[in-house]
Amino acid sequence: MVLRGLLAPAAARWTRNKSRGQEKQAAGQLGLSRYGPQVMSVLCLCTTVHQTGHQNNNQASKILPNTSPISSEEESINSLQEIPTDELALLAKLEEANRLIESDAKSLNSLQSNHSRKGSDTSQVSVASGGSGGNGDAAPRRHNSADGEENTWTLWGHIVADWDYHWKKRKEFVKELVRQGIPHHFRGIVWQLLSGAHDSPVKKQFAEYIKATSACERIIRRDIARTYPEHDFFKEKDGLGQESLFNVMKAYSLHDREVGYCQGSGFIVGLLLMQQMPEEEAFAVLVALMQEYRLRDMFKPSMAELGVCMYQLEHLVADTHPELHAHFAAQGFHTSMYASSWFLTLFTTTLSLSLACRIFDVFLSEGMEIIFKVALAMLHLGKEDLLSLDMEGMLKFFQKQLPGRAEKDPDGLMNLAYSMKINPKRMKKLEKDYTVLKMKEQEEMIELRRLRAENRLLRQRTELLEAESAELADRLVRGQVSRAEEEETAFVVQRELAALRHTHLETSHQLEQAHEELRSLSLLLEENVTSKQSSLDEILLKQEALSQKEEMIQCLQEELVKVRLYEAENEATIRELRSRIQELEEDKKTLRETTPDNSVAHLQEELIAVKLREAEANLSLKDLRQRVMELSSAWQRHLQEHRSAQTQPASDSTPKKLLFWENRGHEVQKYEEDLMTTRIREMEALTEVKELRLKVMELETQVQVATNQLRRQDEGGKFIKDELEAALAREKELTTKLREQQHKYSDLESKMKDEAMMARIRDAEHAQQVAELTQKISLLELKNEEMHAEGELRNNLDDSERVRELQDKVAELKAEFPTPITSPETEPWRWLES
Repeated sequence: MVLRGLLAPAAARWTRNKSRGQEKQAAGQLGLSRYGPQVMSVLCLCTTVHQTGHQNNNQASKILPNTSPISSEEESINSLQEIPTDELALLAKLEEANRLIESDAKSLNSLQSNHSRKGSDTSQVSVASGGSGGNGDAAPRRHNSADGEENTWTLWGHIVADWDYHWKKRKEFVKELVRQGIPHHFRGIVWQLLSGAHDSPVKKQFAEYIKATSACERIIRRDIARTYPEHDFFKEKDGLGQESLFNVMKAYSLHDREVGYCQGSGFIVGLLLMQQMPEEEAFAVLVALMQEYRLRDMFKPSMAELGVCMYQLEHLVADTHPELHAHFAAQGFHTSMYASSWFLTLFTTTLSLSLACRIFDVFLSEGMEIIFKVALAMLHLGKEDLLSLDMEGMLKFFQKQLPGRAEKDPDGLMNLAYSMKINPKRMKKLEKDYTVLKMKEQEEMIELRRLRAENRLLRQRTELLEAESAELADRLVRGQVSRAEEEETAFVVQRELAALRHTHLETSHQLEQAHEELRSLSLLLEENVTSKQSSLDEILLKQEALSQKEEMIQCLQEELVKVRLYEAENEATIRELRSRIQELEEDKKTLRETTPDNSVAHLQEELIAVKLREAEANLSLKDLRQRVMELSSAWQRHLQEHRSAQTQPASDSTPKKLLFWENRGHEVQKYEEDLMTTRIREMEALTEVKELRLKVMELETQVQVATNQLRRQDEGGKFIKDELEAALAREKELTTKLREQQHKYSDLESKMKDEAMMARIRDAEHAQQVAELTQKISLLELKNEEMHAEGELRNNLDDSERVRELQDKVAELKAEFPTPITSPETEPWRWLES
C-alpha cells in the first residue's frame, strides 16, 4: 500500500509521457534500462493500481459527499518512513525524469501548436495537464488535473459499460456530460451508442457492398484527395485513410442508391474514421446518421431538407438578429451563401477538428437543433463586423476571420450556443410554410411549363400559317408572272394573227383578181382560139402560173386553217388563264381581307325594314285619323241638323203623337246615334292601339340596338381582358427570366467559391510539398554531417579529445535533427511548427 501510494503520481505522469511516444527517452534519462522488464512491469502495475485507487476514491466521494478524500501527497508524506532507500532513489529518478520531459521545449512546442487539424484531443489534454514548469509548486496542480481527467475517464467507462441503464434512467445527466465533451478515446464507442449503430444489422452487409461495383466510384476517387488534405491520415495517396474513406462511401452509395454519393458526406465519414473506428462501424454510424438525423433528405439530389434548414435559419436570424437580417437582405446576401456548408458538413470544413468533434458530440445527442444554435452563436460573434461589410467582405469574413474568432474560445462558443432558445413549434411552422411555398413554386413551374408548351404550339402554328401564306404569296407571284408571260405570248399571237389576216385578205384579193383574169382569159381564149394560135403558148404559161398560184392559195388556206385552230386554242388557254387569275385574285382577297361580320349588315337591313314598316304604319295611321276626323265632322254636322229639326214646332194633335210613335222614333234615333258614337270611339281606340304598337316597335328596335351595343361592348371588354391576360403572362415570363438570372448568378457565385476553395487546397498541397522537400534536405544534411563525422573519427582514432568533440557534435546534430525513430512518418506532431 505504501509503495502504491508513493509510486502512483510519478507512475501516472510516466504513463502520460509514455503515450506521447517518449518511453525510451524517459528510460534512458532514468537509467531504468539496466533493470530490465521487471521494473517496467512494476511501473505498469503501479499505474493500474493508481487508476483503480482513484476510481475507488471517486466512487467514495460520490457516495459520501460530506467526507473529504485524503490526497495522495498526504499519504506519501505519512508513509515515507516505511519505504526502503532503494525505492526512494527509484522514486526520485522517476520524478526527475518527469520534470525533464515536461520541461523539454521541443515537446511542448509540438504539443502546444495551433494546428488543430493535426493534433488530437489527447495531446491537448496532455499539455493542459503537463504544464510548463518543473518546480514543486506546480506538481499538485498537475496532479489534480490528472486526477480530474482520470475521474472523467472512469465515469465514461462506467457509462459505456452500462449504457442502456444510463441512457434510459439518466439521460439528461449523460446529455450534460456530452455537452462538456466526450474524451477522445471514448468517442468512437460513444458515437456508435448515441446513434444506435453499435448493434446495427447493416454491418453484415458491408463486406458484400465492398465486393460490388458502384457507379459513383470515379467521383468518389476524385473527391477523396480534397477531403482533409492536410491531415496525416488522409494525406497519402491510395493510403490507408483514403482507402477506408473510399470503401465506406462506396458501400453507402450501394446501400442507398437514391442518395448515392454527395460531396459533403465525405467530411463526416472522415471525421468518423479519425476516431480509430473500423470501416464497418463507420458505415453503420453513417447509415444511422442518414436515417435518424435528417441527413438523408439533405443529401438527396433535390436537397429539400437543406432548403428547409436554410429557410428556418433565415427566419431565426430575423427573430434573434433583425439588424443583421436586414443588412443581409439589403446586400442580397442569402443564407445559403454562408450556411450551406455548416449543415452539409456539420462544421467540419469550417472549424477545427476538436471543436467540430464537440459539435458532433452534441449533434448525436440532441439532433439538428445544435447546428442551428451554433450557427446563431457564430452570427452573434461576428455581428458587429458583419454590419459594416459588403457582400464580398462578408464572404471573406465567414471564410477566414469568423472561424478563428470561434476557435479562440471554444467553450464560450458552445456555452453561447447552449444559451440560444429555439421554439420547436416555430420550427414546425416554418417547415410547413416552406413546404407550402415550394408547392406553390412547383405549381407555378407546372403552369409555366404548360404555358411554354402552348406558346411553342402557337409558334408552330404561326410558323405553319406564315409558311402557308408565303407559299400562297409565291403562288400568287408565280401566277402573276405566268399571266404576264401568257399576256405577252397572246399579244405576240394577236400580232401574228393580224399579220396573217392581212396576208389572207391580200391573197384572197389576189385570188379574186386571178379568177377574174382567168375568166377574161378563158373568154378571150374561146373567142380567139381559132384566130390567135400564136398566143396559145402564152396562155399555157399563164395557166401554169395560175395553177401554181392556186396551189399557193391552197397552201395559204391550209395555213390559215391551222392559224385559226391555233388561235382558238390560244383563246381557250387565255380563258382558262383568266379564270385561274380570277380564282387567284379571289384567293388573294380572301387572304388579305378578313371576313366581315354580317351581323351589322343584317341589323342595318332589319333597321331599314323596320323604318319602312314604321313609315307605312304612320301613313296608314294618318289616313285613318283623317277618315276618323271626317266621320266625326260629318257626324257632328248630322247631329246639329237633327237637333235643329227637333227644335222646330210641331202640332200636338197628330195621330203619331197620340199613339206615341214620335217618341219611339226619337228613341231609335238616339240608339243609332249612340251606336255611331261608340263606333267612332272604337275607331279612335284602334288608332290609339296602332300608335301604341308603333311605339312598342320603336322601343323594341331601340332595345335591339341597345343589346347590340352592349354585345359590342362585351366583345370589346373581352378583347381588353385578353390583352390584360397577355400582359400578365408577359410579366410572369419576365419575372421567371429574372429568377433564372438570379439562379445563374448564385450558381456563378458558388462556382467562384469552389474555385477559391480549390485554389486554397492547391496552395496547401504546394506548402505541404515544400515542407516535405525541406525535411528531405534536412535529412540529407544530417546524413552528410554524420558521414563527415565518421570519416574524421576513422582518421583520428588516436586523438581521444578529438573523438570526444566529434561525439558531442554528433549528439548535438541528433538533438537538432530528427532521428529515424522520431521521423515525420512515425511522429508527425513533433514537426508541425517546422
